[in-house]
Amino acid sequence: MTEHVLSDIYRIEIPLPNNPLRSLNSYLIKGGDKNLLIDTGFNQPECRAAMDEGLRELGFSMEDTDIFVTHIHGDHSGLVQYLASPQTRVFCDSYTARAFADSPSDYWHYFDQLLVQSGLQGIAHTDHPGYKYKSAAVDSVHIVKDGDLIDVGAYRFRCISTPGHAPDHMCLYEPRHGILFSGDHILGTITPNNALWEQPWTVTRDLLQEYLDSLDKIARLEIKITLPAHREMITDCYRRIQELKDHHQKRLEDILNILGDEKMYGAQVASRMRWDMRGKSWEEFSNAQKIFSTGEALSHLTHLVLQGTLARELMDGLVYYSRVKQ
Repeated sequence: MTEHVLSDIYRIEIPLPNNPLRSLNSYLIKGGDKNLLIDTGFNQPECRAAMDEGLRELGFSMEDTDIFVTHIHGDHSGLVQYLASPQTRVFCDSYTARAFADSPSDYWHYFDQLLVQSGLQGIAHTDHPGYKYKSAAVDSVHIVKDGDLIDVGAYRFRCISTPGHAPDHMCLYEPRHGILFSGDHILGTITPNNALWEQPWTVTRDLLQEYLDSLDKIARLEIKITLPAHREMITDCYRRIQELKDHHQKRLEDILNILGDEKMYGAQVASRMRWDMRGKSWEEFSNAQKIFSTGEALSHLTHLVLQGTLARELMDGLVYYSRVKQ
């Protein structure tokens, strides 16, 4: 399905089969010499068919279209190699560029150890949809940094670095028209998943704090319309930012209540948290759902560790968390 969103801006809805996100909003911006496609969908047949049909319906060719990838997650980057023609430039941040160039074993080297340390025994990185439906290696990658400009037709977009949901997430902002392509940084009716991208025992990067700081960064911009990667467009970005900040504050409070005076590892905490999974119990979660839920718990636990509220210790291969004794 395609939709004319704004002047020279179109949305192609890409289905995400058997995924609670349901679909991805891939945006196509009509330019002069070059058009720009923002995000792609998984590397799986249903996504490829929807993208091909959308491009045909809108009359666009990848021979004169560049690609902008907001972040490395498979639902955003999976079709890049499939779509890119020899003339296509692929714009992305440095982390995503390394992932496009590396072999799967290089990119996922930390992940199996993360699963072990968090208590998700019996689950492997091969259960992660980002691994199952990833893009093949990509050529013609152009690394963009915070503040870089990309001209497309009547629009001049500024790259805005917004890490947190992923180590190097990028939004696109058009100040003259007040347009923000928010990727997964800001979603309207669902909350972006925040997870760890390092082993729990040795992680030193507080991605949750970076996410909250990135929300504040976006809140300082003049925004009229926000076009997210999933679900409906957002007309009041500032209210949604506050809702997301409140959500994570409540998450932190809930985790402290769950821990109480006990000592728990990541998957134990995740299994006791409240999740919007259509009434499913933790035992009914798929392996992928357990991965994402535990990753969310770990990001909040790590934030509390780095803030000095919790302590962590490694015992029998598991990382346990407990309140710091006053």
